[in-house]
Amino acid sequence: MQDIPELIERFDFIQGFGLVLWLTLWSAFWALLLGTILVIMRLVPIRTLNVVGSFLVAALRNTPLTLIILTSNIILYVQLGLELGPDSVTNNIRLAILSLSVYHAAFVCEALRSGVNTIPLGQAEAARSIGLTFSQSLRHVILPQAFRGAITPLGNVLIALTKNTTVAAVIGVGVVSLSMRRAIEFRPDVLFLIFLIVAVGFVLITLPMGMLTSWASQKYAVRR
Repeated sequence: MQDIPELIERFDFIQGFGLVLWLTLWSAFWALLLGTILVIMRLVPIRTLNVVGSFLVAALRNTPLTLIILTSNIILYVQLGLELGPDSVTNNIRLAILSLSVYHAAFVCEALRSGVNTIPLGQAEAARSIGLTFSQSLRHVILPQAFRGAITPLGNVLIALTKNTTVAAVIGVGVVSLSMRRAIEFRPDVLFLIFLIVAVGFVLITLPMGMLTSWASQKYAVRR
């Protein structure tokens, strides 16, 4: 156990977990925004948007995250020369945020759709009967209740997103999985301690998320 402080300092585990939190924060924000747009596309009474939204969700959910991240790096950066930052490190971090956001937007969409399914059909009919347009019904009646009904699945998506940030290491982003890889390479004699550091670190990050999700789902649950 005396090797743990040396391992944490030598292989930048603190910095790696800090980057995990940074990727989680920004990716969660954009995934929530994109996922909301996708669920609106699937709810709006326009057949073309329904089909496009359903296709995007199905395609993203069935595509490996590693492939999405590698594709964004190879096509957007290498082939098209798109630079999202002043240097390669910042550029790769932002490409990782873009990929994580797009991938998890599909799961956010499905989580919100499950929240929509908890709303009684009569509420939408009542909104129309008092003269609200579809967009007004969506903004004032459907989405607020959908978010409240989807707190638990949205929390699960957030936890999954936190763990999936490790995949960003495939394009050189210095998340904790990259620190773990270097530690295993140079200190294979303490393999158990390396895995223990990573496991405990992720537990310390995701456990509060799960507790907060449970508290919020009970506090803001829609009472019927």
